[in-house]
Amino acid sequence: MHHHPLGISSADIDHMGHVNNSVYLRWVQEAVIDYWQKVAPAEAVARHLWVALKHEITYRRPAFLDDEVIATVVAEGVQGARAFFSTIIKRGEDVLAEVKSSWCCLDAASKRPARLAKDVVQRFLPD
Repeated sequence: MHHHPLGISSADIDHMGHVNNSVYLRWVQEAVIDYWQKVAPAEAVARHLWVALKHEITYRRPAFLDDEVIATVVAEGVQGARAFFSTIIKRGEDVLAEVKSSWCCLDAASKRPARLAKDVVQRFLPD
């Protein structure tokens, strides 16, 4: 599990006065990549890139400019070069959004799908 604080700027606010739905995608991407960079060894971070394949977002409540928001990321599984994450975006105890996402690991040099070594996967999914 990884907790990632999120910042809200005035550019994130839409015509209805709350954080635009598209910002949640940016937040999920920031949180998952930050998780990867904190959990994986430096050599794995240097050798691999991540691209999002799918995000499924359920919006629960709006977020506003002065809110303190945090994303909690949980790795749910790895299958080949794909990894699956669950991200909960909260303001205090209020759940603002729940996100299920799948990502593809790429070799940084070739930009082709790459499987992670078992020892790296175990950092995310300990037995």
